[in-house]
Amino acid sequence: MLARLTNYRQSPRKVRLVANAVTGKPADEALVLLRIMVKRAGTPLEKLLKSGIANAKQKGFGAADLVVKEFRVDKGVTLKRSMPRARGSAFPILKRSSNITVVLAERKPNS
Repeated sequence: MLARLTNYRQSPRKVRLVANAVTGKPADEALVLLRIMVKRAGTPLEKLLKSGIANAKQKGFGAADLVVKEFRVDKGVTLKRSMPRARGSAFPILKRSSNITVVLAERKPNS
């Protein structure tokens, strides 16, 4: 089960902090963690995870049966801007974005 968020306007480095915190956790527990997360990336990742759970429900899985197998955060497009500086020079500003993919897998029973 897969869900994607493309061109999210936040640096991948900052989004990875949140994504790594919930990777490997059960899906319902990951939702709770993302809801109380203080970082700005918590809300969009929570919505993305809910989308992945909805995709899994279409295939017949329940939220309690899923685990976050992978939260991949890749580099998206970079908007290049410039800031005027002294003596007519310019300083580059890179506005980075992220492409995020969540992969959910079926939870293995504890035997």
